[in-house]
Amino acid sequence: MRALIFGASGQVGMPVLSRLRAAGWSMDATSRVARGDVDGVTWHCGSLDAPPPTLPAACEAIFSCGPLDAFARWYAANGIDCPRVVAFGSTSARVKHGSPDPAERDVAMRLAEAEASLLGVARERGAAATVLRPTLVYGAGRDATLTRIAVLARRRGVFPLPRGARGLRQPVHVEDLADAAVACLRAPAAAGRAFDLPGGETLEYREMVARVLACLQPPARLLELPAPLFELALRAAGVLGFGAGPGDAAVARMREDLVFDAGAAVRELGYAPRPFRPEAMMFDPPG
Repeated sequence: MRALIFGASGQVGMPVLSRLRAAGWSMDATSRVARGDVDGVTWHCGSLDAPPPTLPAACEAIFSCGPLDAFARWYAANGIDCPRVVAFGSTSARVKHGSPDPAERDVAMRLAEAEASLLGVARERGAAATVLRPTLVYGAGRDATLTRIAVLARRRGVFPLPRGARGLRQPVHVEDLADAAVACLRAPAAAGRAFDLPGGETLEYREMVARVLACLQPPARLLELPAPLFELALRAAGVLGFGAGPGDAAVARMREDLVFDAGAAVRELGYAPRPFRPEAMMFDPPG
């Protein structure tokens, strides 16, 4: 059995590749940086927007662990013969569709259109496609939310939040996402469907951040500020060269509940995500 994996060197792609290798699959794996072939894995250098010319014309399964809109475009334009397709999207398709930020609304629109395109093209070809929508991903030191919080907190010893950041969150570990992706191969009922993949615990945004800070070595301190002071802190951070903080829409969402139902994934994929028990190494950026 042979699989094609896009984004194979990414935070979700690597554990997917590892599981397939352990199950005896051979793989064609793509990454933006050239890698040497290893037993059972042929690496191709390229991206979805500039795919390598050496990709196979047929395989038993395709996994897309990169941008869903780019993969949907590639899949629609490519006549690859493959009966099973599993692609990662994001719950942002639902969370950000009504955002006051035009850029966030554009992300949500592109995700929704990509889902519809991918499932529609696969149906026309008689292929079984599944879209997986993670919530807030962590675990490999490569996410743009919790790892970024940890990096900034390590640098300063403190991390500020606006008071009232008590919206509910469900952080999900990359290993649990990889389990769900591989489970799609043995789940016929998952064909033609999209599944939300939240983590195994629902907790307040403030508590989620506090757990990240507490696991660091040494632990960092959570500083809750009134809204005007928090906004002032964000501006000061930008002036001092610490990088842009979250935008107004992202700050407002800290007070909103972003909760998703894993019931369908549990029933059809045997999905069993872990509770949120962060460790410092989960937020160590590679390299």
